[in-house]
Amino acid sequence: MIICLLRGLAAALLLAAAAPAVLAQTYPAKGVRIVVAYPPGGATDVVTRVLAEHLSRSLGQPFVVENRPGAGGLIGSDVIAKAAPDGYSLLMGVVSSHAIAPSAYKSMPYDPIADFSTISLAAGTSFFITVHPSVPAQNLAELIQLARARPGTLNFGSSGKGTTPHLAGELFNSMARVQIQHVPYKGSAPMLADLLGGQIQVAFDNTVVANVRAGKLRALATTGPRRVAALPDVPTAAEAGLAGYEVVTWMGMMGPRGLPAPIAARIAGEMARIMVLPEVVERLATLGFQPLTNTPTQFAEYLAAERAKWAKAARDAGIEPE
Repeated sequence: MIICLLRGLAAALLLAAAAPAVLAQTYPAKGVRIVVAYPPGGATDVVTRVLAEHLSRSLGQPFVVENRPGAGGLIGSDVIAKAAPDGYSLLMGVVSSHAIAPSAYKSMPYDPIADFSTISLAAGTSFFITVHPSVPAQNLAELIQLARARPGTLNFGSSGKGTTPHLAGELFNSMARVQIQHVPYKGSAPMLADLLGGQIQVAFDNTVVANVRAGKLRALATTGPRRVAALPDVPTAAEAGLAGYEVVTWMGMMGPRGLPAPIAARIAGEMARIMVLPEVVERLATLGFQPLTNTPTQFAEYLAAERAKWAKAARDAGIEPE
């Protein structure tokens, strides 16, 4: 009897040990949705669709992008925070919804760290400080001079309250000692439309490359530590005279809290392969992005550091949660 029990226990242990491997091998068994918490046409949407197409090919099941815009990314993120942790509902999270939002909102429908499982970073970029051609500023120093001479008369648009472009603009106001008024939009696409139309004059955004190349907008500086290959003649903010001003943004794949580690690892492994494919790198470059991939554990550590960093930036800029 004891021998039989021991054999049964051993068999159970072997099955338990094999379960993660089996789970990873059988996933996905059906279609997967990836929620993008912003409207179609923006950078997050475009990058996610490129990735989804390749994931569909390599994993043999459709990965479908679902746009759920609103509230600076909170609505779509909350959908996944409350989804079943089975690997069939994922989120392309961004720095604004998971690192900045806690500094912009007194209450949130989700905890940006505790309610999610990290999978992998996907891509990252700096912004371009961009103006409509009607603005009589040919460089960053002239924009600062103009804003100081006309306080409160220039507007900058963002993809929503509490997003990275919003905080980038407020940080610019603080460091440059200017008053450019914030106008929030529900995503970067409608903001860009108003910037092209001249309804707003300034933007801190990463979806402007094609329009800058076409002469429809003027990029005065990039917010990152290095120049961007897509617009190599555009200086960094530091090179343009605003030393210490640096803003970068990122997007990364997440699932609900409790996502099985084998599933997270499998998706992360596929992303590491896909995001460095030449055609993907080229597509990212047209948007001003570079591939950024890591492991679920590394992404979790990075997310915690980013949340701390942006909390300090918000405090230093005098932004109070509302």
